[in-house]
Amino acid sequence: MFTTRYSKSYLYKQVRFPKNHAGRCTRSGAGARALLCSCVAVGLGCFSGPIACANTDTGAEKAQITEKRAQGGQSAPASAVGKKQKVEQSKAQKDAEIPTRKEAASGEQINVVGHLNRQRARIFPGLGAVDYNIDQRQIASTPQGQNAAFNQILLRVPGVVMDSYGEVHVRGEHGGLTYRVNGVLLPEGLNGFGQELDTRIIQSVDLLTGTLPAQFGFRTAGVVDVNTKTGDSLKHNQVSLYGGSYNTFVPSIQLGGQKGKLDYFTTVSFTRNNIGIENPSDTFRPIHDVTEQEKAFSYLSYHIDDVSRISLLTSASYADFEIPNSFKTFDVNSPDYTTIYDVAGVNAHDPSMHWSNLDDSQTEQNYYAVLSYQRSADKLNFQVSPYFRYGRIDYTPDRDRDLIYQGVSEHEVNDFTTGGVQFDLSYEIARHHTLRAGILGQYTSERLDTNTLAFPVDENGNQTSNVARRIIDNTGNWSVEAGAYIQDEYKITNNLTFNYGIRYDRFASSFGNEGQLSPRANMVWKPTRTTTLHIGYSRYFAPPSPQYVYPSTLAKFVGTTNAAANLINNATKVEKSNYVDGGILQRITPEFQITLDAYAKWAHDLTDLGQFGRAVILAPFSYKRGRVYGAEFGSSWRHGPWSVFGNFSYVKTSARDINSAQYQFDLAELAYIKNHAIQLDHQGEYTATAGVSWSTKHDMAYVDFVYGYGLRSGFANLQKQPEYDVFNIGYQHTFTKVPFGHDIQIRADVVNLFDKRYQLRDGSGVGIYQAQYGQRRGTYFSVVSEF
Repeated sequence: MFTTRYSKSYLYKQVRFPKNHAGRCTRSGAGARALLCSCVAVGLGCFSGPIACANTDTGAEKAQITEKRAQGGQSAPASAVGKKQKVEQSKAQKDAEIPTRKEAASGEQINVVGHLNRQRARIFPGLGAVDYNIDQRQIASTPQGQNAAFNQILLRVPGVVMDSYGEVHVRGEHGGLTYRVNGVLLPEGLNGFGQELDTRIIQSVDLLTGTLPAQFGFRTAGVVDVNTKTGDSLKHNQVSLYGGSYNTFVPSIQLGGQKGKLDYFTTVSFTRNNIGIENPSDTFRPIHDVTEQEKAFSYLSYHIDDVSRISLLTSASYADFEIPNSFKTFDVNSPDYTTIYDVAGVNAHDPSMHWSNLDDSQTEQNYYAVLSYQRSADKLNFQVSPYFRYGRIDYTPDRDRDLIYQGVSEHEVNDFTTGGVQFDLSYEIARHHTLRAGILGQYTSERLDTNTLAFPVDENGNQTSNVARRIIDNTGNWSVEAGAYIQDEYKITNNLTFNYGIRYDRFASSFGNEGQLSPRANMVWKPTRTTTLHIGYSRYFAPPSPQYVYPSTLAKFVGTTNAAANLINNATKVEKSNYVDGGILQRITPEFQITLDAYAKWAHDLTDLGQFGRAVILAPFSYKRGRVYGAEFGSSWRHGPWSVFGNFSYVKTSARDINSAQYQFDLAELAYIKNHAIQLDHQGEYTATAGVSWSTKHDMAYVDFVYGYGLRSGFANLQKQPEYDVFNIGYQHTFTKVPFGHDIQIRADVVNLFDKRYQLRDGSGVGIYQAQYGQRRGTYFSVVSEF
C-alpha cells in the first residue's frame, strides 16, 4: 500500500534525539562475467557472521507512500501500514526503525547506526516536494517481489507511466530522473534498456517529485532516492532460486552482517530468460530475444566513532541482449523483407538468409563506486562523497542480413566515464531556522565509435553498387556540470513552514555553455490535525547528456543508404523551466485517506529522447517551447489484515518546433511541428493503479491492477496506441519450523493473469523506432532459504 506524504524537515528536538547516543549474446562467458561482477562489487570480500534475510516478513501489504511536507519537528502517530497518510515523522526515523539483532552488534553500536542514519536524513530532506516512499512491504506485494525489475516498483506510484525498454515517465517527462544511493548522486549513465539498479539492494526507496528544494538540480523530473540494505538491516544470509515462464532462471544470494565497527552487505545475481526486450509482435514467444545478465552490489560502512563514519558503495552489471526480430504486421519501421538489397557474394534468397535468422545483439556494462564520509557534531551535519562511474553499450550487427534487408550494417560502441564530488551540510542556525547548503561538480567524457557498411545510392535513393562502402567514424564529447545551493527551512508556527532557497548551475560542454540562477520556495500549512495543504514554485535547469553528433559525421554518409534525412543539426540546449505544484492531503478516518495534487510546467528548449536506429541507444533532442500539466489522486484504506489502494493520474503535454538534432527527422514532420503544437510521444494521458492485499504472520496474497490509456504514435504523434489493463496475482507462504532453524519462503506470481495482448509502441511517433508489446501471461515461482 502506498503512503503519500509531503516532505518535511528532519529537525528534531534534542529531547527526542539526545546528543549522547548509547547504545550477441555469448552465453559461454556468463559464469566468468558473474565472477568478475562479484569481485568488483564485493570489493573487500565477503565475511562470515549472522546476517539477514530481506523480506522474510510476510506482511506484504502495499507499501506506504507517504506524501510529506515540511512540518518542522512535529510528529503524530502514523496510521496502519498500507494507508496514504500524512506521516509526521521523518525518513530519518524510518531508517532508525530497521530491525536490529542482538547477535550482530551491541545496543550501543545499533544506536550509533540509527543516529548517523537520522543525521544523514537531516542533510537530505525533501522539504516540500511530494515524496512517495516504497518500503519492503510494497516490494513484497509487487508482482515478482524482489525479482521484479526496478521500473515495476516505481510503476505503482501515482503519475508514473509505463513505456518500453524498461522506461517509466514521471509527470509527463521522458527521462529527467536523478538517482541517489544513500543520499549520494548516481551519475547519469547511457540510455539503453538494461536496468542496473537491482531491486534486491533496496531497503526503501523514495520518489520525490513536484517543486523540489534547492538542493536538487540537473535532472528534476523526480529524484529516486534509494536507501540500500546494510548488514545491520539483515537477520540471516539468504539464497534464492526464481524461475518460470520464458525459460526464466534467476539464482541470487545476499550476504551481510557486522564485525566490530564494520557493517557490510553484498548481493550477486544472475538472470537468464527468453524475453530480454519487449516482444515487437503480439505472439507469446518473441523471435531472437534471449538475455543473460549478471549484477553485483556491495555496501561497506566503518564507524570511526559515535559521530562519524566512512562508507563505500560499489556496483557492477554486465548484460547481453539479443535484439528481437519483427515484421511489418506489427512494426511500421521493420523492413518489409520484400525489398531486398543486392549484396556482393551473398545469395539473399538462401533459406539461411531469412529475416527470422537476424542475429543483432547488444551488450551493456555499468560500473560505479561511491565513497562517503559523514560527520554529525552538535548542530552541524555534513557528508562529502567522491564518485566514479563507467558505462558502455556495444551494438553488434548481423552483417549480411542487415545489408540484405536494411541496406546498412553498423557496429556501434558508445561509452561514458563520469567522475565527481558532492558536498552537503545542514546547520541549525536558530530555534526556527535550519540552514542547508552544498556543492556538486562532475566531469563526463563520452565516446562514440561506429564502423558502418552502407551502399552507394543515386539522388533518388536507388542502389548503384552491390559492394558496400565501409565508413569509420570515431567522435567524442565532454561536459562539466557544477551547481551550488543554499536554503533555509523556516518554521513560522507549529503548523506553518516555509522553505526557500536558491541554486546556481553551470553546464559547459564540447557543444555549448550555459548557466542559470534558480529560486525555489515551498509553503506547507496544516490547519487541522487531519488536513495538510501545500503550494510551491521551482525554477529548473536541466542539461542534456553529451551525445552531440557533429556535422562532419553526417557528411560522411551523404550519398549512401545511411544518409541523414537532412543536414540540419543544431546542438541540444539546456532545458529551462518554471514549475508550480499544489495539493491537499485529507485523512477521512484513521483507516481511510485521500490525496490530490496538481502541477504545471512551462519550458524553453524542452528536452526529449529518441531511438534513431536499430541500436537501442536513446539520444537527446529538444523543442523550442513545451508545456506539461496534470493532476494526481490517491486513496488508501486498511483494516485488519486487509489493505486496499487506488491511484489515478492525468497528464497533458504539448511542444512546438524541434530545434536540435533535426537531421533525425523528415522535413515534412519538422515543418508540421514548427507550426503546430503536438503532444509528446511519451504522454500517457490517463493512468491508474490499484491493489488489494491480505497478509497474516505466515501468508500473503495480493491482486494488482495497472491501467494505461496508451502512448502517442503516428506522424507528429497525432495518433495513440490502444488503452490496456493488466491484472496480476500472487501468493506467498513462510515455513518457520524447518531443519536448521531458519525460515523457508515460497512464492508464486502470475503476471498478466488474463493474457492481455497490448501494444506499447507500433514503431511510429516522434523519436520512436521499434514496436513493443507488453508481456503475455507468465507464471513464476521462487524459493528463498536463510542460512
